[in-house]
Amino acid sequence: MSLLIKNIKELLQVRDSNISVIKGKEMKILPSIKNAYLLIDHDTIVDYGSMDDILDLTAEEEIDASGKIVLPTWCDSHTHIVYAGNREQEFVDRINGLSYEDIANRGGGILNSAEKLQNTSEEELYTQSAHRLRNVIKLGTGAIEIKSGYGLTVEAELKMLRVIKRLKKEFPVKVRATLLAAHAVPKEFKNNKSGFVDLVVNKMIPEVAKEKLATYIDVFCEKGYFDLEDTERILKAGLEHGLVPKIHVNQFNAFGGIGVGVKYQALSVDHLEELNQNDIEALKGSQTMPVALPSCSYFLSIPYTKGRELIDAGLPLALATDYNPGSTPSGNMNFVISTACIKMKLTPEEAINAATLNGAYAMGIENMYGSITKGKKANLIITKEVPSYGFLPYAFGDNHIDQVIINGQII
Repeated sequence: MSLLIKNIKELLQVRDSNISVIKGKEMKILPSIKNAYLLIDHDTIVDYGSMDDILDLTAEEEIDASGKIVLPTWCDSHTHIVYAGNREQEFVDRINGLSYEDIANRGGGILNSAEKLQNTSEEELYTQSAHRLRNVIKLGTGAIEIKSGYGLTVEAELKMLRVIKRLKKEFPVKVRATLLAAHAVPKEFKNNKSGFVDLVVNKMIPEVAKEKLATYIDVFCEKGYFDLEDTERILKAGLEHGLVPKIHVNQFNAFGGIGVGVKYQALSVDHLEELNQNDIEALKGSQTMPVALPSCSYFLSIPYTKGRELIDAGLPLALATDYNPGSTPSGNMNFVISTACIKMKLTPEEAINAATLNGAYAMGIENMYGSITKGKKANLIITKEVPSYGFLPYAFGDNHIDQVIINGQII
């Protein structure tokens, strides 16, 4: 089927050539066409331009986007949406003075989610996760990375990854799977962390690779979780089995984890709420994407990633939700973009670049997603009538999305 969108007030993120990543000062530039049209054939962008040049172009279906903005769907490169139940009591506990670390030390946090997941059937886990995925699609997400990490046993981690595989099969959005077995040390390994790392390296990684259940390997590199030595060992084992590294790093402490990520050519280093000059220097010249998760900072009342410093240092930046039950129970990329502008001092252009093309890069899918480019997938957001794209992060409490198109189909 062909679809023609006409009279677009402004068509954003128009890239005539296939640019992989946007860095530094370039992030302030968001190429666009005003009074535009866009033509889709089946699931692909095949043409676009000014309405002055549309001539007699037609399609099987047409949309009049007068007063509306069209842009690529969000590429959310960091989520944990496959989980069981919720952790609202821990939310109340934090209000009453307990820290994230306090809750974890008394058996809450990730271990709480792991216990719930281990006792939840695969079918029920899929049902809960599918509901969340439907919601984020409506909010404009067209590509998403989903991590395991709430299983912490071989069977429970495999169960999570099988659910992710099923979501990938049954939903039209692009889904990337990540093995995050090293998310926390299980209770039964409380005094034997090295034994759990052995299990991850010798059992989980080979099994996941054998069944082709993940593209990426991830580690929670943080004090009280997995140290630099653990991280290196796990990333190296992942690479040996064809899994591309990513790291959770610098959420609460900065102690060299970013350098380890760069050493092993991690596709992304995520969180970065704590950041020093050594970290910034380590990222310069690398192919590793820094990923900020501002709604996590909002929810936990911890520092925001120094996105302004990263960009001003000539580096790229991506934005993602970190959707999970403990520190970010929301997959709303629109809120992420607003928060990045309000709290991290990104411009709307920088935030949109970070949430589209750079987000796609952080998932390794920038060749097909993240920009308005001929030959890329037709994953689009059509806004409601708005005065400008700056209004999208400005009016953060409203839903500005009129329609979402995934693979050329209106959702």
